[in-house]
Amino acid sequence: MSETTYILELSLDAQNRYRHHHVLDRKEIVEFSIQYETFFRGRWHPIVRYDSAHGFAHRDILHPDGSETKTVFRNWDYAQVLTYGERDLKQNWQLYRQDYLNELIGKEEND
Repeated sequence: MSETTYILELSLDAQNRYRHHHVLDRKEIVEFSIQYETFFRGRWHPIVRYDSAHGFAHRDILHPDGSETKTVFRNWDYAQVLTYGERDLKQNWQLYRQDYLNELIGKEEND
């Protein structure tokens, strides 16, 4: 088995990053977790995660209130979801960030 882990900066200001981890066994992805995170107000906020936790491939959109919106990828293997998720996070992180910050600021205004 081989394990790969790395962090990739997504913005020049080093405030947005892509975190990647996967385990390969004989050319098959047997475990993975990838995540988009943003640095805001002095701490890192995980915003979107694709992973194989709980024994199935899924995406969690994380909300400032601690809730999650889960999307399950039925009939997809781990490699397909890993590839799809990596592309999604690298192409759409700005949208995910804006949605998260809109929710965070809206929540604060209502508190």
